[in-house]
Amino acid sequence: MAHPPDTPIVIDETALEDILGPPMYYNEMSERLAQPGVAVGLAWTENGGQIMFVEALSMAGEGQLTLTGQLGDIMKESATLALNWVRSHAKKLGLETFSVDRKNIDLHIHFPAGAVGKDGPSAGVTVVCVLVSLFSGHAVRSDTAMTGEITLRGLVLPVGGIKEKVLAAHRAGIRRIIMPKKNEKDLHEIPVNVKNQLSFILAQNVTDVLNAAFDDDFPKLTIPFLQVQSKL
Repeated sequence: MAHPPDTPIVIDETALEDILGPPMYYNEMSERLAQPGVAVGLAWTENGGQIMFVEALSMAGEGQLTLTGQLGDIMKESATLALNWVRSHAKKLGLETFSVDRKNIDLHIHFPAGAVGKDGPSAGVTVVCVLVSLFSGHAVRSDTAMTGEITLRGLVLPVGGIKEKVLAAHRAGIRRIIMPKKNEKDLHEIPVNVKNQLSFILAQNVTDVLNAAFDDDFPKLTIPFLQVQSKL
């Protein structure tokens, strides 16, 4: 029968890396989100959820939009929709430069990891935050990731893969998640130990998203949204 060692075995971060190998996720939130025009989205893949950085850059031009990152048609449409929503609310958002000079500004929105194909509508809220961040000069909170489809009226619609996306955010060190209010029912699938370490902001419209995505120095928004009731 083996006897216990004379000195206790210490399992620290160094030992874990020696045993398990380097971490699969490198926490680069603070580094990449320190400047305006960047936000973290959440995506679903066949291998599970993953975080997804979205970046935007503006330059003098003729009002053209460039999208890169091996995007599918649905994601391209979602990015265009997000841009048009921001354009239509530029004055209310305090984005005076974008409101006045938008015909003379070209935009490039990039989804890094270009070797990996991406599609789906769930990056809509992320693109909105990236553009508002870029033109307001305010950085998005580095502890926050988001997912959600948007409409032209600014409503936030439910998306799939919530469990996988939340687990990916948790692994990456994210502690706040902005997601559609209509996905609240999916939170019961999240392990309790993970859920207890996260804050969930349940958004019904884009105003909810923007108010949660920025620090307190960003002006709170009160853009009204029409509540449509069916008569059927």
